[in-house]
Amino acid sequence: MGELVSYASNGGTSEGYLALPSSGSGRAVIVIQEWWGLVPHIKSVVDRFAEAGFVALAPDLFHGLHTAEPDEANRLMMGLAMDQAAKDIAGAAEYLAQRPEAEESKGKVGVVGFCMGGSLALWSGTFSPRITTAVGFYPAIPWEKMSPTWANYDGKVAMLHCSEEDGTSNAPGIQVAMNAIADAGGKCIVHDYPGTHHAFFNDDRPEVYDEAASKSAWARTLDVLRTTL
Repeated sequence: MGELVSYASNGGTSEGYLALPSSGSGRAVIVIQEWWGLVPHIKSVVDRFAEAGFVALAPDLFHGLHTAEPDEANRLMMGLAMDQAAKDIAGAAEYLAQRPEAEESKGKVGVVGFCMGGSLALWSGTFSPRITTAVGFYPAIPWEKMSPTWANYDGKVAMLHCSEEDGTSNAPGIQVAMNAIADAGGKCIVHDYPGTHHAFFNDDRPEVYDEAASKSAWARTLDVLRTTL
């Protein structure tokens, strides 16, 4: 359904996977990858958003690199330059905001990320004024690597989908972030999914995929994006 596109990123060029709704227009949403890279699963999530009526784009944060090996994925994640990732995400938000198909968003962009991308999604609400709603699935990067300014969440929405296995919602860093977002005037919504493993949304990984939790999280994500964008 989708296609690879290039977009401006702070004086340079980045690439991403874009999918448009069959209606020809919709609200704008960025999808941020797990540590595997821009793999078929992430592209399928972008396609699902398009099927749900969104103009969706997944920026390729590893710039062509991807893997199925955990050790290599960890190396790629730990080697990710956060300043470049921020430029890629902010550039993606600006690109979507300027797309005529996303006009009904009126310049606002949502972002949804998974694992590594869950942290980046929440962080993106601090550096891009375009991004007004951030949804993070089981975020997994320490905030210290990003130095987020949570005060910039005034008037914005953050939603978390947390697995029981990794204790996302009780992690000290998550508690600090949620409290800081609320103190800034943002809205925090946290959902816990009992009995789930990290990456429970990834249907390419049957050892951790949870169909019931995935369906519930998907419905909640669509609802918050449709309500706030």
